[in-house]
Amino acid sequence: MSKKNNYMKKFLCGFLSLSLLLAQPFAAYAEAEGASTADSGTLSPTPTPDPHTEAYYQPADTDSIPGWPQGPQIEAQSAVLMDVYTDAILYSKNADQQLYPASITKILTALLGCENLGMKEKVEVSQEAAYGIEPGSSSIYADTGEIFTVQQSLMAIMLESANEMSLAIAEKVSGSTKKFVELMNERARQIGCTNTHFNNPNGLPDETHVTTANDMAKISKAAWFNPLFRKFVTKDLFEIPPTNVFKETRYLLNHHKMMAGRDYAYDGVVGGKTGYTEASGSTLVTYAKRGDTILLVVVMGSVNGGWSDTAALLDYGFGSFERVNMKVDKNPVPKQTLPSEKYLLTNGGNTYPFYYTRGVYVTVPVGTDVNNLEKRQSLRSNSVGPLILDSQYYYNGQMVGWGMQYERPILSTLLTTPQAG
Repeated sequence: MSKKNNYMKKFLCGFLSLSLLLAQPFAAYAEAEGASTADSGTLSPTPTPDPHTEAYYQPADTDSIPGWPQGPQIEAQSAVLMDVYTDAILYSKNADQQLYPASITKILTALLGCENLGMKEKVEVSQEAAYGIEPGSSSIYADTGEIFTVQQSLMAIMLESANEMSLAIAEKVSGSTKKFVELMNERARQIGCTNTHFNNPNGLPDETHVTTANDMAKISKAAWFNPLFRKFVTKDLFEIPPTNVFKETRYLLNHHKMMAGRDYAYDGVVGGKTGYTEASGSTLVTYAKRGDTILLVVVMGSVNGGWSDTAALLDYGFGSFERVNMKVDKNPVPKQTLPSEKYLLTNGGNTYPFYYTRGVYVTVPVGTDVNNLEKRQSLRSNSVGPLILDSQYYYNGQMVGWGMQYERPILSTLLTTPQAG
């Protein structure tokens, strides 16, 4: 039996039942993500340091917006709070500062796995993947030649932050880690990241592996809108049955301690991804849903797991802002057609040639009169369809929502229908 399997035996020793697993997550896993077992169940919710970090006393960038609710003080060097549906940035602090992301990198790794692989495909762990990680880092102790499904591999990445499975998925998608990293950076640029450079798929320490809270918010938002990814990021517990190498069931437990029933449970938190290295400090991505609002929090360079920062930001987001329907007319009719115009094209400046395909919402401070928002519009080409008219809504210079309209095909919808008679 290999050394890795001996470690795995030790890992599973004591997990005699599912309830014990939920009550006592394995210490080495917790420490790899920035929280020791001493934290588990023994501290009050969302612990804060004493004394506070220097960053705690730095105001949020969004505090400078006239009329904007003042944001909470947080320990993190950098943070973003976003409404995923309206793209409104509700809180921003050093959002474009390049920092080490640690394991929240795996959000993009998992997204690329979801976008490029079938969930039932087989992943055979190479020697480079099995032994290409730092000793003691987060792992399910997969061994060379061990076979998993893509689904099992992605669960191991998102729940147990398995570094070797990140390498295995990278090799499965692109043939090599190097090519996968190129794909990561290309996909990040497509998403709109401007200050990101990834150099590995798992976030282990590397001076050239950097991103920002703003870019991670964009990546995390894009990932959320992938239905497959949502299944992984919101999963609390998953079992991998015995494989061709290891003959025991592996129990995977999501490291995010703000999910329901966990140490720092927060009403509405549905999932996320933790991260920690000595160089990065605590990094944390969190998704929380209340009603029809979903908020996304990214904290980087934090302490104690980032739980207290995230709770403060969610309190602020859910308590100080509201999502408002702009009640746009999806199919406006500006004027009635005169009998003499019944065979004429009506796109002559006196009709509305663009239409909405969905409602338009904004996220604004509670009590805002949305009629006072500034609306900015721009026309852009569409390589695969009609022209697009973008509309963005601003609250004292801060973008709080957007809408998209498509040009009507002239011959099918702008030609006046002949009238009977």
